[in-house]
Amino acid sequence: MDSFDNLSASEKAEATELQRMIAIEQQKAQFQAQVHTFTDVCWDKCVDSPGSKLDYRTETCLQNCVERFIDTTLMITNRFSQMVQKGGH
Repeated sequence: MDSFDNLSASEKAEATELQRMIAIEQQKAQFQAQVHTFTDVCWDKCVDSPGSKLDYRTETCLQNCVERFIDTTLMITNRFSQMVQKGGH
């Protein structure tokens, strides 16, 4: 027996909305974890030894690393959006 069977329509709507909000917050947490991981990866890849100023090579490396991250994030976000739209129809 489904736990939603005994709920009124408004309670079911509230429960569904709560589940949606929880899913969104979980996605945000996953994204933040990925950002932290990616920051670590870019730092380890690009920064040999921290100094008072970034040299050209380090700056370029960090910029490229971040740009690839943004490209990847946009691609993933667009894919999720497409999946949600297909699932909603």
